[in-house]
Amino acid sequence: MTQPMRRLLVGRTCAALATALIPTTLTLALLRGHASGSTGSAGDLGLVLACELLPMLVLLPVAGVLADRFPPQRVVLAADLLRGAAQIAIGAELLCGLIRVPDLAVLAAVTGAAIAFGTPAVRTLVAATVDADQRLRLNSRLDVATGLAQTAGPATAGGMMLMLGPGWSSLLTGALFIGSATTLGGLHTRRATRPTDGGHARFRAQLREGWTETRRHRWFLTNVLGHGVWHLAAGFLLTLGPLIAVRSMGGDGAWVLVAQLGTVGMLVGAFAAGRMPMRRPLVGVAVGAAVYALPMAAFGLGMALPWAASAYFLAMFGLGVLSPLWETAIQRRIPQEVLGRVGSFDTLISFAARPLGLAVAVPVATLLGTSTPLLAGAVLVAAANLAVLLLPEAWEHPEPVTARSDARREPVAAAGQGHSEAGSRTADGR
Repeated sequence: MTQPMRRLLVGRTCAALATALIPTTLTLALLRGHASGSTGSAGDLGLVLACELLPMLVLLPVAGVLADRFPPQRVVLAADLLRGAAQIAIGAELLCGLIRVPDLAVLAAVTGAAIAFGTPAVRTLVAATVDADQRLRLNSRLDVATGLAQTAGPATAGGMMLMLGPGWSSLLTGALFIGSATTLGGLHTRRATRPTDGGHARFRAQLREGWTETRRHRWFLTNVLGHGVWHLAAGFLLTLGPLIAVRSMGGDGAWVLVAQLGTVGMLVGAFAAGRMPMRRPLVGVAVGAAVYALPMAAFGLGMALPWAASAYFLAMFGLGVLSPLWETAIQRRIPQEVLGRVGSFDTLISFAARPLGLAVAVPVATLLGTSTPLLAGAVLVAAANLAVLLLPEAWEHPEPVTARSDARREPVAAAGQGHSEAGSRTADGR
């Protein structure tokens, strides 16, 4: 493994662990404050978490433009330093015995904004520092590290809460973000032609150009829509699945078993993805997402625990395989100078669809019961993701596209002269 790959792995692991610490730390801090009477209600938790989510959704398209306009390592450096400062401020307040919801809401919003700006830049940073033939292996390792961090985060936050208090957990979170910033901020990237700063008109032109480039790739849009469907369906399953498990599969322990098997499946899938001889990665992406229909059908039909748990293991294995394949496909097929903008639309769908599913699952189940939405979701997940296989692009194995500099592409329009249609066709045929 090269030094840039090691630094990417270490930096992203630090950031993933820090991100996983935040929800548990805030939850336990606010619930402790509610129990002691220092906060208004348990609903304060929803307000604080919403203040983190909303800036992420609003700012992602803007963040995509900045990820393409500025060197990605500098964007990641600024985003992680900002996240670290916000978490250290939360930790300092908690250590002083203060649990002021308005302060936590503002700092959560700052954290959400930093996540929005850093997320598209990370994808661009990988493409700018790692050779094309090494990206799948790196993305696989990044996903394994992220999965382990997501598993360890809640336990770490809970342990620090019991032993030291939530303030120290937030300080650890801030330190991890700063560690990520210093690790990734000094990476040397390949030089890429980046647009000059032409003011607001140029910014709007770049935003439109990003959407134009996004619509150009049928394989990308079809996959993103399919992923949005399974993120929405996952919100239903993660809400209704525990209810079904507790009522008809043996109690609380049944869902714990299902969730643990899912975690194992995801880690095994992510580990295996980097070692599979996958010449048609978009086929693997489509099948990996469609497999999520299995546990939805199993829970919707009220199958026994062994069948439901096995189905969830297979689904999470598929998602573990999907993630590094998808990241590598995007980094391979999308020109590097528009990768941030195009990728931001993918992230936006993912961030928005899952919370929507979580929010509407119970009201829908109240009207229709638990089986109907899960079975309908299973059909939609399978259909939306397997539809990608109808595209010729899914069966191609194109050469990597790293720059839109060939003669077939039109030059980008100057500021104040509108936006370019970004050329005719990319090398992958779209």
